[in-house]
Amino acid sequence: MTDTATEATSANPTATTNDDASGDQVQLVSFWVGTEEFAVEILAVREINRMLDVTRVPEAPAYVEGVINLRGLIVPVVDLRKRFGVEATEANADTRIVVVEVKERMIGFIVDRVNEVLRLDRSIVDPAPDLAKSPMSQFISGVGKLEDRLIILLDVGLLVDDLALDEQALKAAA
Repeated sequence: MTDTATEATSANPTATTNDDASGDQVQLVSFWVGTEEFAVEILAVREINRMLDVTRVPEAPAYVEGVINLRGLIVPVVDLRKRFGVEATEANADTRIVVVEVKERMIGFIVDRVNEVLRLDRSIVDPAPDLAKSPMSQFISGVGKLEDRLIILLDVGLLVDDLALDEQALKAAA
């Protein structure tokens, strides 16, 4: 966790990094994609890796970078910059692959930088706003309101379902 992240968390009593478990809180892993901070529930996160060699898959959607071999498991990897319509950049030392497991499927998401693990009181999480149709709006489950920033909560299940639909379309076209 960065010093800035530690300061921001300790300055806000509704965002904590302690080990208390409560039904009134949600524990998240936050990360950056472009200039926006996103988060997913920590229970879905299997692991976080430095950038690995990704094997391209022919005829995959443009936002699917390919697959990785994760200790014998073949895991598809999605570039969230491309999926959300954010200008592409080269991977750097901060780039990570966040591997999530949802609905008995594992998928890796390329993110610019992992920020922190935090707990938010559910009372400071608002439902997803009605947005104009954008590539990412359909995957937003809510917005966490901290004193100094907003965190966009992603519905990992919907991202996984979206990739599954694309895989079905690819198989049907073959």
